[in-house]
Amino acid sequence: MNSSTSTSPVSRDHPHLQQPFTPGIGLTNCHLQTVFPVFHRSKPWVRTQAQWLETPDGDRIALHTPVRLEDDPGRPIVLILHGLEGSVESPYIQGLIPALISAGFQVAVMHFRGCGGIPNRLPRAYHSGDSDDPRWLAGRLTAHYPNTPLMAVGYSLGGNVLLKWLGEDGDKSPLTAAVSVSAPLDLHLSSKQMNTGFSKVYQKHLLDSLKKSLTRKTRDLELARKMPPIDHPRAFSNFRHFDDHFTAPLHGFTGVDDYYTRASSLPLLSNIARPTCLIHALDDPFVSPKAVPTDSDVSASVTLAISKRGGHVGFVSGSLWKPVYWLESIIPAFLTAQVAAVTGKV
Repeated sequence: MNSSTSTSPVSRDHPHLQQPFTPGIGLTNCHLQTVFPVFHRSKPWVRTQAQWLETPDGDRIALHTPVRLEDDPGRPIVLILHGLEGSVESPYIQGLIPALISAGFQVAVMHFRGCGGIPNRLPRAYHSGDSDDPRWLAGRLTAHYPNTPLMAVGYSLGGNVLLKWLGEDGDKSPLTAAVSVSAPLDLHLSSKQMNTGFSKVYQKHLLDSLKKSLTRKTRDLELARKMPPIDHPRAFSNFRHFDDHFTAPLHGFTGVDDYYTRASSLPLLSNIARPTCLIHALDDPFVSPKAVPTDSDVSASVTLAISKRGGHVGFVSGSLWKPVYWLESIIPAFLTAQVAAVTGKV
């Protein structure tokens, strides 16, 4: 792991943040790192309850919590943002929830609009730069729990949203600390990366899932009339075509390039003013290595945790037969260090 030399002493000196990620025996391949966690974990999952929140524009967002949240200054709330087509049932989130609870945190998982198998009400859905929704939700949480620190963790698309949100808000951010995992960072480069080699397999899987979600949504004929046609011959051929046909027009962008430019978090990393750990692997099949930031790209508040291996939202150490999920120790450790910095308690 490369820790930014300009990061805060609390982040840099914490022992867990000095331990570089080492891939598990038999799990050095980036694709194994990416796919293994999806199939290895066994059920039952952590049971959560959903609360539907009405948005100012007439839509709704689901917030999932294992237990009822409390206004407790000693138990910060960690807001988790999932990846593309993810949900509270995504394996990486199911693994993190008990790890955070064991470390003394409260947990809330936000579903982006239309995720979790339930279509949203409006033609629009969500996208990689959709920072307005978590910002609005954070406002609701801080209003209801004014004495409780609020932190956030974002994975993949959710990680990019989180970093963009942090960069936009700067020192006005409501968050005490944050962690981003495997964020695409530069959407221009990521769309090209996803359309090369074996990454096309992931691209097809995600586009198939998006097509199912949109098909479900267009069963509402009134909504369908307000959306781009789902039967466009090239709409689901790759992400660039999908984003040009659906994402850009549905979310107020002039086209795919405008969307990729305005939604990328990389240019905003230097504006982040809250302690943030950015976790990324150079062999991530979803993200071009050219998009991975260096110390000169980030602010003094950002700790770079860059490893040579780890895949996309993988980071499995141990061994093939006895895997250890590194993220489930490093994320609570980083957030705990930030709590200690605020409270003075270690």
